[in-house]
Amino acid sequence: MKSHTANTSEHPIGLKITKAKGVFVFDERGKAYYDLIAGVGVNNLGHHLQEINEAVSAQMKLHSHVMVYGEYEQNVLIRFSQKLTSLLPPSLHKIYPVNSGTEANEAAIKLCRKATGRTQIISFKGAYHGNTLGSMSISWNETKKAPFRPLLPDVYFIELNNFENLNEITHKTAGVFLETIQGDAGVRIPEKTYLQKLKQRCEEVGALLVLDEIQCGYGRTGHFSAFESFGVVPDMLTLGKALGAGLPIGALVASQHLLKHFESKPALGHITTFGGNPVVAAAALAGLQYLTKNNIVSKVEEKGQLFQNLLSSHQAVKGFRRKGLMLAIDLKNPDVVTQCIEKCRAEGVLLFWFLSLPSSFRISPPLTITDDEIQRSCNIILSVFDQLD
Repeated sequence: MKSHTANTSEHPIGLKITKAKGVFVFDERGKAYYDLIAGVGVNNLGHHLQEINEAVSAQMKLHSHVMVYGEYEQNVLIRFSQKLTSLLPPSLHKIYPVNSGTEANEAAIKLCRKATGRTQIISFKGAYHGNTLGSMSISWNETKKAPFRPLLPDVYFIELNNFENLNEITHKTAGVFLETIQGDAGVRIPEKTYLQKLKQRCEEVGALLVLDEIQCGYGRTGHFSAFESFGVVPDMLTLGKALGAGLPIGALVASQHLLKHFESKPALGHITTFGGNPVVAAAALAGLQYLTKNNIVSKVEEKGQLFQNLLSSHQAVKGFRRKGLMLAIDLKNPDVVTQCIEKCRAEGVLLFWFLSLPSSFRISPPLTITDDEIQRSCNIILSVFDQLD
């Protein structure tokens, strides 16, 4: 990186991107890369979409930021909120907009505590909910957490799909946080009956169920909301990443009954300066309109199956997990995952690691990727598989 921007690691990828369009990003030499990570689940509609650009430009001609969230009424934010909640169950009818997914989870932690009067949070082994202090506290990876302790107290972790663990959710529990599909753990999918029993247990003891769909939402799994395929509706839903159609956004979605707890005792119990930014809201609204108008989500499962058909049977592959276009590929030799990712990049395909699963890599392309683009990019990956040590 340049000397005036901080690094996030000692050896960043360092790819110099100059433009992007559709499923491709381009470097400073004009080389095109198949973007099979979509900014880690952000660019679900692809890059440089005309409808998004026009919406942002039109809003900028009116106004950008005018006030901290919640004090003024802004038409574009109202329209975005209406569009988003129209795609959700009736109990999830209000949003609290923020700037990122981790902020949405921070807000949800506060709301769980205030609404219940309890402090205990239950999360899951393998969880990743963000990298700010509260979200990190309810995430699992101890290597990432250790240098920043002490973190939030009264946080406990249970094992996904272990029915006996559900008894650890008690009348002391304020909230239970779960990624509907665990992302950083390598696309770990709850059993349908487990998620239903989890919701039932929360209701029995008065704990609030928070489903984190920051990565797995927005059509990624073949439903607009990943929880739709499990027959469960959470008390709260946290969103981010793709929701902003390429711009920074997050949202806590819940009922008025819950969100009213931020209104008093104290007033401004949760506040954000830039949450609900009108330019971001314009992009987000245009993104949702494009997603629904073009029936993008209905084609996701078929595309995910094509990836699976093309890649899963190669001799280098040990395991393959998928929900829609959210894929994890385990290699038989975990020592060559980095080699695979780097060789694919050199050949024009962008893949990415899981922070907590070094034996695997992820594929999460734009939902708009075509069958031909899937075939061509997979041909490159298969060629690299053939070259692995």
